[in-house]
Amino acid sequence: MTTFRVTAVTLSALLVLPAVAVVPPTRAAAAPYIPCPAVKPPAPPPAAPSTPPVDPAEGAVGGQALATSGLATPAGAPMAPAVTATSWLVADLNSGEVLGGCGPHEHRTPASVQKLLLAAALMPRLDPAQVVEVTRADLHDLDPASSLMGVAEGGRYSIESLWLGLLLRSGNDAANVLARVGGGNAGRQGGVQAMNDEARRLRANQTHAATPSGLDGPGQYTSAYDLALIARATFAREDFRRYIATTVAQIPARPGTPGFEITHDNTLLGIYPGTLGGKTGFTDLARQTYVGVAERDGRRLAVTLLGAETAPLGSFGEAAALLNWGFALPPDASVGRLVTPGEEKKYDQPVVPVKGELHGRAGESSSFWLPTALGLGAALVAVLILAAPWRRRGARRGASQR
Repeated sequence: MTTFRVTAVTLSALLVLPAVAVVPPTRAAAAPYIPCPAVKPPAPPPAAPSTPPVDPAEGAVGGQALATSGLATPAGAPMAPAVTATSWLVADLNSGEVLGGCGPHEHRTPASVQKLLLAAALMPRLDPAQVVEVTRADLHDLDPASSLMGVAEGGRYSIESLWLGLLLRSGNDAANVLARVGGGNAGRQGGVQAMNDEARRLRANQTHAATPSGLDGPGQYTSAYDLALIARATFAREDFRRYIATTVAQIPARPGTPGFEITHDNTLLGIYPGTLGGKTGFTDLARQTYVGVAERDGRRLAVTLLGAETAPLGSFGEAAALLNWGFALPPDASVGRLVTPGEEKKYDQPVVPVKGELHGRAGESSSFWLPTALGLGAALVAVLILAAPWRRRGARRGASQR
């Protein structure tokens, strides 16, 4: 059985400027679309791949306020931080309430955060004590410059060790082995099919896996909302929480297979207070992606973001900014909810009004209301975040990913 060792990491301070209270005008102007607050990266990113349109019915999953390619935040909430991510979502995993999002149902390329879907699909199926042998087929199509756990052909490893290699080192080799074993007679493709079946069960309808690792494949997409559904399913498991919170693990030696140590190289653990774990991703098509969960005062918030750039904050800094924004909202703030597998499909129920769609009598005000940039002409104060920048270990070629 794999042994765990968690090391102490120095915490970095994250500074946030407090939002300024602004009294709204006496008339509330309705705005069906609000652009997401955005930061222009220093260098223009490569052209994003074209994505399929979102079915209107599926775009309303979780609430009508989420059926937007723009910003959805609660009425009266401080302005969300400006980020480079092209879509994001913040949700409360305990209550299932969605606190806000940008294009929450828009199709985006996932990169390695797709590995969370592999965990959601196969952790219930696989015995962590089972020992499996790595085959040549598990490794033959992997770029050696991509993220690897470091397993060897003919080596024997426990399923538990492979989960650690998947989540701590973003091992594409571990993903292939786990998908093959979990796919049964259908092999790796059976594992990918199990991922897609799990996405349908979770009602993550904008998600389709083509590879078990998240390496780019034809027709492979997800959404910020779907990733929150997947994160909720994985973080509900004790074994997953234990793996994702591990910073250092010893992979034991077996006859003919040397042991080695792996470390958790990409996470806000020890950097952002209350972090329970997270998963990063990167490919040239997907750019930076991130899914993470943090807990504060009994609230467990998940942040998911897709299409982020390295500068100025990187995916870690943007995730920290969005978490700070979410924790600053009152517990009852909501623009929608995370659906559950068994609930009746009623997506058209009204939810709380989003910013720009305030409902109330003229003259009503809120000291927390901040106007949008759509001609309201009020000043606002942005959130300033000091967070750890994205760092990738070692040179990666164009097709590589974490």
